Amino acid sequence: MKKIILLSFFVPLFASAAGITDLIKSASLVVTSVLIPLAFSLCLLYFFWGVAKYIWSAGSEKDEGKSIMLWGIVGLFVAFSIWGIIIFVREELNIPDIQKIEKPR
Repeated sequence: MKKIILLSFFVPLFASAAGITDLIKSASLVVTSVLIPLAFSLCLLYFFWGVAKYIWSAGSEKDEGKSIMLWGIVGLFVAFSIWGIIIFVREELNIPDIQKIEKPR
């Protein structure tokens, strides 16, 4: 059921694609406008969840808030690093941003 709901969200983006370049452009739009901000948001949310757990367990023996905060920071670092590497490679190889390419009319 979840796959059907997820598929019905992305189908209108791909249905209007007339060719392979339009399909790639639509997929790139989904990745850059939905998936990447979602990944950054989840990493940041995980970090703040660790902060909250650390504050709530201030007097107890269990201290899992620190490790959650650490892995949240690691996730943010990895996400920013991958995004930076993608931008660096795209600029060094002179690959244009696919969202800025206009289709000839």
